[in-house]
Amino acid sequence: MSKKQRLSASRRKLAMLIAMAAILFFWQCAAWTLPDFLMPGVPTVMLRLWHDVQTTQFRDVLAGSLGRLGVGYAFALLFGIGFGLVGGVLQFFREILKSAIIILQSIPSIAWVPLFLILMGFGNLPIIVVIALAAFFPAALSVMNATESVLQTHVSAARVMGANHWEMLRRVYLPAVMPELITGAQLAFGNAWRALISAEMLIGFGQGLGRSLAYSGETADMAGVMANILTIAILATLIDQVVLENIKRKVLRYQYV
Repeated sequence: MSKKQRLSASRRKLAMLIAMAAILFFWQCAAWTLPDFLMPGVPTVMLRLWHDVQTTQFRDVLAGSLGRLGVGYAFALLFGIGFGLVGGVLQFFREILKSAIIILQSIPSIAWVPLFLILMGFGNLPIIVVIALAAFFPAALSVMNATESVLQTHVSAARVMGANHWEMLRRVYLPAVMPELITGAQLAFGNAWRALISAEMLIGFGQGLGRSLAYSGETADMAGVMANILTIAILATLIDQVVLENIKRKVLRYQYV
């Protein structure tokens, strides 16, 4: 890692620490001005979270949410990237798909829950479909927008050399759209995570962070509410800034030289 890379990484870590400290500070200020039963302080919630983390129930809750997220997010990337690349080769299909996405993505993902509940019943399936739908739009759009910037000279050269549609996708479009594809995957994760928590709260099926948060609210357990919110924020940050960011840097290492 070069000196410039180390400096950039240090600045990102410092910015993250300052942001976290500011959030905790304002949270504690709110706790000082409100009764404990309305807004528990940071130490109280941290102690509650530490206790919860050591229980089997917490691990079941975490496994339930991450399992649904993994399946829904994987399907969203698979279809989003696939449809986006096909749209890069077939221009008329791209216009149709982009128009459909523009219409459908204006509908909040949580609005689909009642429909999917009627069609699929209670269970993991409607939650997974909501996650996949929420993450599909940014993944597909990022790839389709990137295909429009592919140099036509590369496309023409590949056609002259006799490349078929599959070879065009694999050898021309996929390498060219990789940076936007990774960025779109990160945007898709944000949508998928929010859809997961919202759907679990609304459907109330099985173990999950959203269901645990809703139950704490229903029982007026404010320490539990804040502990769940803190867990959701920490997990989302770790997945996005540690897991996905590291994958991004490995895939696009030539951009960080």
